[in-house]
Amino acid sequence: MDLNKYGPWALVIGGSEGVGAAFARKLAADGFKLVLVARKPGPLEALAEELRAEDAEVRVLSADLAQPEVLDQVRAVTDDIEVGLLIYNAGANNTRGRFVELPREVTQSVIAITVVGQADFARHYGALMCRRGRGGIILGGSLSGYMGSPTLAAYTGAKAFSRIFSEALWAECQPLGVDVLHLNIGFTATPAMARLDIDISVAEAPEKVAQEALDNIANGPVWIVSTPGNLERVRKISVVDGRAEIIRAFAIPPRDQMADLQRSQSEQAAP
Repeated sequence: MDLNKYGPWALVIGGSEGVGAAFARKLAADGFKLVLVARKPGPLEALAEELRAEDAEVRVLSADLAQPEVLDQVRAVTDDIEVGLLIYNAGANNTRGRFVELPREVTQSVIAITVVGQADFARHYGALMCRRGRGGIILGGSLSGYMGSPTLAAYTGAKAFSRIFSEALWAECQPLGVDVLHLNIGFTATPAMARLDIDISVAEAPEKVAQEALDNIANGPVWIVSTPGNLERVRKISVVDGRAEIIRAFAIPPRDQMADLQRSQSEQAAP
């Protein structure tokens, strides 16, 4: 990563484990100073100590990203530094069910983190970058943002917002010297997935996902991680005609079938 264009500080939202931690380690190795924000203080502090032992300068903040005051909390630890890279990696979903039956606080949390959070953080830090004429923004997305899926209405809707929002933001910021990338990940081996008892033996490594994003930040507005089958799936579910049949055929499966889906997609994508 170009420290002169995207540094000296990188702000990683959702930066305590999984893909966020992989981003942090790679950026620290490239000489970036880091601000890591996540909800769980334990993994956050452990990662910070690991990076500090390698001589990285790290600030941490434990915060609930679903709360309306979270940007103010993060600004309290960033207003005195120059954030040249924003990585918004938060937005996992751990609750499935019919939208009309799920508690409002569950679905509103998904929307607050992925829709409101991405918009608010991109507005604040993106404005500063555009004034400086340099910087980069990576917004975490998912293949699920290309099609609504039953039991994941809020999640798939929020991810769709993220992708379309990123495309527009890219078009606005790119002429001003700021790169914007929507990172579309598929089945990835994260601690959050493991905690849901999902078989992650065939899932993509977080380190590969993070590296592809960093390597392609200037190739926006959208990057689909090169896990076998990802691009093919996007093409299949993005067609305009026959949406009812597409939604029924390609709905995200139950958790105990996700590894089987990845195996099938990889086999079909093999040359």
